[in-house]
Amino acid sequence: MTRSESVSIKNQVQLITYPDSLGGNLKALDKILRVRFSNIFKGGVHILPPFPSSADRGFAPTTYFEIEPKLGTWDDIRRISGNFDVVVDLMVNHISRQSPYFRDFVKRGRKSEYADLFIPLDKIWRDGKPPREDVAKIFLRKPEHPFSTVTIDETGQTETVWTSFGTQDWSEQIDLDVRSESTKNLLREILTDLSRQGIKMVRLDAIGYVIKKPGTSCFMVEPEIYEFMDWLMQLAASLGLELLPEVHAHYSVQFKLAKRNYWVYDFVLPMLILHTLKSKSSRKLRDYLKICPRKQFTMLDCHDGIPVQPDVDDILSVEESKQIVERCVERGANLNRILSEEHKGNGDFDVHQINCTYYAALNNDDDAYLAARAIQFFAPGVPQVYYVGLLAGRNDEQAVQAVGEGRAINRHNFSASEIDQAMKTPVVQRLLKLIRFRNEYPAFDGNFNVRESNDDELVLTWRKAEKECRLKVDLQNSKSVIMYTDDTGASVEYAV
Repeated sequence: MTRSESVSIKNQVQLITYPDSLGGNLKALDKILRVRFSNIFKGGVHILPPFPSSADRGFAPTTYFEIEPKLGTWDDIRRISGNFDVVVDLMVNHISRQSPYFRDFVKRGRKSEYADLFIPLDKIWRDGKPPREDVAKIFLRKPEHPFSTVTIDETGQTETVWTSFGTQDWSEQIDLDVRSESTKNLLREILTDLSRQGIKMVRLDAIGYVIKKPGTSCFMVEPEIYEFMDWLMQLAASLGLELLPEVHAHYSVQFKLAKRNYWVYDFVLPMLILHTLKSKSSRKLRDYLKICPRKQFTMLDCHDGIPVQPDVDDILSVEESKQIVERCVERGANLNRILSEEHKGNGDFDVHQINCTYYAALNNDDDAYLAARAIQFFAPGVPQVYYVGLLAGRNDEQAVQAVGEGRAINRHNFSASEIDQAMKTPVVQRLLKLIRFRNEYPAFDGNFNVRESNDDELVLTWRKAEKECRLKVDLQNSKSVIMYTDDTGASVEYAV
């Protein structure tokens, strides 16, 4: 099968990091990338939100037209983009409660020039009173319902607006009405400015939640979601930007997006690889890799947890997922839960994500971790490596206690000296060697094949012209070997 790709996105390994997680700020990140990783992240760097934000470590932006001063400036971003393709996030579903737009709405209510950016409930239900049966169908990310009530300063009256994320009584992320011209104009201004700043790709965070429609889950509502995304795609293309929708949903949704020529995430792979290494059977992974989208980004870990439900529903059984979750919890993980009853698995299985470093999920086993990365790099798609995974980070329990956020377990900030120390470890040195191979070997732009094999091994190949490479993973001992043809035509064997 030939890999389908955009000409502007490099088929090489990409880093994903917070702006302050490698060295403390953007200037330090630029230096670390150039000095320590100049030949490692040839695919670019995804910088998690560097904008002023009121919550969620950048994911509640007050504006996209500035960089948070504590992190740096647009000059720093442009300096990085001179050497690495840069990806940033657009929280297309919401903006900060502390943004000038919503603050003006709280002050002036419907008289605000920004009022149409937001979603008072009478935009969805004529009387502003959602029926209980409608609320029950909504894919919830906060308890009971996705609404918040504010008091308007000038009138003393209350307004209830849509807020998909947060707690029952508090939300720093106010949903945007993507159907309004005001919101479309704002998105146009943001994307235009990001293009001017040298950004290569924009990840559409929480895109699945943007369509609110009575009687539906209000998540990936068809066909309206595709109409909006097609509008965004045309706009981005006119500005020279690529888009990457971030959608945690049943894997069939990724297939639908891929058929519409969108880049997608392979959110199945992280759990499926854990299952493969635990069960010592490649059968399910082989079957999946034969059919998975080719125009995609792969990952094992990220700033959120390891995806479970609904991403791997019907790929792994509830029992298989439970076993992986229980093993990760034994190794120090904590969990994010699904709140919507109808979206839970059989037997009230309610795990949405596992908060844990991927290295810890594999019990800090170097061979198993390198096997997982080798499978990721040989799977179709552009590989992303999260900065904690790059440095084989362990669970940061102190951070969880300090900030009261379960996801902080996999968000450790590394100082320059910690980075240097981690890079000396055998597991990181082996990973860096593997990344270089994935970046440089030309067959990864060719044809992919899943070889037939016994269940206790996995064999994946890439071939382009005379160059061929083959990964063989022995699942009995998690040992991985790559065999490839060098420039002289000779066969070379490389133990990962």
